[in-house]
Amino acid sequence: MTRQDRKVRISAKAIVIQNGRLLLMRARDRFGNYYLLPGGGQKHGETLHAALVRECLEETGVLVAPGAPRHIRDYVGANHEFAREDKGFHQVEIMFDCAFVRKAGKGHAPDPGQTGAEWVSLRRLGSVRLYPSALKILLAPDGKKRGPVYLGDSN
Repeated sequence: MTRQDRKVRISAKAIVIQNGRLLLMRARDRFGNYYLLPGGGQKHGETLHAALVRECLEETGVLVAPGAPRHIRDYVGANHEFAREDKGFHQVEIMFDCAFVRKAGKGHAPDPGQTGAEWVSLRRLGSVRLYPSALKILLAPDGKKRGPVYLGDSN
């Protein structure tokens, strides 16, 4: 394992709920479509909130107003079903409650494999492949907070 493999990446993720729907990034892999919260890696010198606003604009074209942290998780790739692809990957994700401000165009810097952004009904979350999968339970259809803040090493 190289020194680079041992770095931990910090990622800010947006939980944007509007009219009973959650803003998600849609992507595709060899197993089909899957969904993730929009957001991504924090750059050196950038606050988590600034990273979150930038990443949401890049991936979805949506301007958000970040609020308080809601969930935190470790993702240690070697411990999950994508271990072959993510073996040396370790990411800490801080998921923030965010308010929708406005649509600000199209996402202009999608992630590899990303096929779009989509508003998914909270009632439909149980039927889609969503990462982390714990969000299917933690994001109630009524939008109320539930569950632990720290999710541990989860997928």
